Order: sequence, then structure tokens, then C-alpha cells
Amino acid sequence: MKAMLLGAGRGERLRPITDTLPKPLVQVGGKPLIAWHLAALAHAGIRDVVINLSWLGEQLRAALGDGRDFGVRIAWSEEGPVPLETGGGIFRALPLLGSGPFLVVNGDIWTDLPFGGLQLPADAHALLVLVPNPPQHPRGDFGLEADLVVNRDTERFTYCGVGLYRPEFFSGCVDGRFPLLPLLNRAIGARRVRGELYRGQWSDVGTPARLADLNERLRALQ
Repeated sequence: MKAMLLGAGRGERLRPITDTLPKPLVQVGGKPLIAWHLAALAHAGIRDVVINLSWLGEQLRAALGDGRDFGVRIAWSEEGPVPLETGGGIFRALPLLGSGPFLVVNGDIWTDLPFGGLQLPADAHALLVLVPNPPQHPRGDFGLEADLVVNRDTERFTYCGVGLYRPEFFSGCVDGRFPLLPLLNRAIGARRVRGELYRGQWSDVGTPARLADLNERLRALQ
């Protein structure tokens, strides 16, 4: 299986930190955030990694190179000066991700989720990892009925930014800038999205305050 790490975003909520530093290189627990993901992927036996580039992308490329220092092989997906959003960014990278299911991990989260344990059922186009709703997102995103992801107004969980996808999930898309949510809603309506609830460590490193909180928690564990 191949993996894609989403690294092209501007990181608006993390400004001013991300005015001069790409979001994946923000320091978490003494090392770049993306280094945690690369280590977890290598530990899970996932060696082929695609990373998309836009804002300050050359810094990211210079820091990670071809990935050998992290035990992986990195291929770069260029998006130009304007990020293509999550949907457009993944679609642009599909030729690098192959014909089978692939893992996608948001570049602005931290988690101890073991990536190697995730499996995509044969009849599903996507598997979403959901978590209990954090304080900043109390209403959540999606419901779960057994392992089926559903849209409903109550008893929802938060999509943690980790998922498995098949290329078929992006059927009908064209190259350009577009979000992921409409595609998720389409696949949910077709009952093609499975989910699992993870209750381990997870943090959305989306603001300077949450970044500081995560660093404090990691220092306490060292």
C-alpha cells in the first residue's frame, strides 16, 4: 500500500508560525510534525509515500529529500502556487498512488494511530477513521451505524484526517481545485464509506494554542 501525506496547505490558522515555515515542518515534541507520520508509516511497512507541495514547498522538499533518512521513498506532487484543496490535491496525485487502495493522512494532525491495522473492505470506496469530538469541534462530522459511515444530525464523530481510499472514489473528477467533502457525501449516499472509531491519542494541530498544548503533553510523556 502507498500513502499520501497532505502538505500543501497554507496553514492559515497557524499563522504567524506558517508565514515562514510550511505546516508539516512545525516542531512537535522536538521534531517536525511530518517526521512523526513518516516514522509511523515506515513502522507499518508503508514505504512509498506521496507528498503534495504548494506553500513554501521547496522548504519541505529540502528537509525531507527522497525520504531515505526516514525509511521511506518520497514522490512529490506539485500543485503550483495555489493549493488544490484536499480533493483536488489527492486527485492530482493519483498517478503516483497506483491502482489499489491508498492511505491519506492530513499534515496538520498528530496521532499514535497504528496505520498498519487499517483495512478497506472490498465493497467500500473509502474508510474513515473517526475520533470522539474535540472541544473545538463539538458537533462532529459523521455518524456510525456499525461500520457504515452515515450523514445525520446527532451522535456524530469527527473525521480525524486519516483514511483509506480507492481511486474509484474520485470517479468523474477533473484536475483542478476542489474539496473532498462533496465526494465523501456522494460515496456515503451510495453506502460506500466505512468507518472505525479510534479512542487513542489524536490532536488537530490547527492553531498555535493547540500546538502549544500538544507540545506540553508530549514533554510530560518524555
